Amino acid sequence: MKPVVVLASPVPDDVLQQLEAQSQLRRFDAPRAKADLAAFHAALADAEGLIGVGLKIDAAFLAHAPKLKVVSTISAGYDTIKVDDLTARGVALFNTSGALAGTTADTALALMLAVARRVVELDRWVRDGHWRQNLPAEFFGVDVQGKTLGIIGMGSIGAEVARRGALGFGMRVLYTKRTPHPQAEQAFGARRCELDELLSQSDFVCVTVPLTPQTRNLLGAAEMARMKPKAILINIARGGIIDEAALAAALASGHLAGAGLDVFETEPVLADNPLLQLANVVALPHIGSATQETRHAMAVSAGQNLLRALAGEPDLANAVNPGVFGAA
Repeated sequence: MKPVVVLASPVPDDVLQQLEAQSQLRRFDAPRAKADLAAFHAALADAEGLIGVGLKIDAAFLAHAPKLKVVSTISAGYDTIKVDDLTARGVALFNTSGALAGTTADTALALMLAVARRVVELDRWVRDGHWRQNLPAEFFGVDVQGKTLGIIGMGSIGAEVARRGALGFGMRVLYTKRTPHPQAEQAFGARRCELDELLSQSDFVCVTVPLTPQTRNLLGAAEMARMKPKAILINIARGGIIDEAALAAALASGHLAGAGLDVFETEPVLADNPLLQLANVVALPHIGSATQETRHAMAVSAGQNLLRALAGEPDLANAVNPGVFGAA
């Protein structure tokens, strides 16, 4: 008997066909109306698998899904999912961090270059008709090459940022992580250190850790005060990791030279967010993985994560809580 799977988000046709071939698939498109929500909960009653993006799952949600074994999110982040609640129920959670690591790292480097060379600010300057002479020195940017790059979190995305910084721009790489990352140390010369040292020594600080209770507001006013003067902060992880009011103050005071932000605490970002009023901020609409190739690869990965786990052959490299399978 094929397992019952609930699909809560659209997926490409090839992924849909694979899910239909290997499961009893029930499709829902992000149910919002009460009638849709009731049908969604009814479908969950027999579901062994759930796949989608932007899933919000806690103990109350799981009460509607007594047979659930596997959740596969089409994303790297899982801050809307209570992992402890899934683990307590023996439900496995998989993400797609490997599929999007390179593209998200590209976004980090794009933000670094855009802020350092003041690309967005000078684009506006040209469009507004100010280019009538050689660029005044007050509009000069700073080099990226040869600088020190601090990466907060050295998972698959952080390692790809390190690769690009070290091999592409000759940057010295510092990183924080609960455990060492020997591959990054060997291949890119990365050095593991404490957060305080990373902040005080880095010209560019890139945030790549997931948002958890432990990382919420990880960078507040005290941490920004310890950052190297005129450093540049890049966030490609989640907005809640950075205290936005503290960041705005550090940027407005000139202590930090700039920030490149792909994520915000409230998304879509509110028009009155003080960060949007600062010329030394480059703001993007959470596009870290937003290329056609990568979004397709993420959907393929999520489908495979789900089907392999339901078949008893899980890819633990993509498991958020591998302990449910007895793995460390």
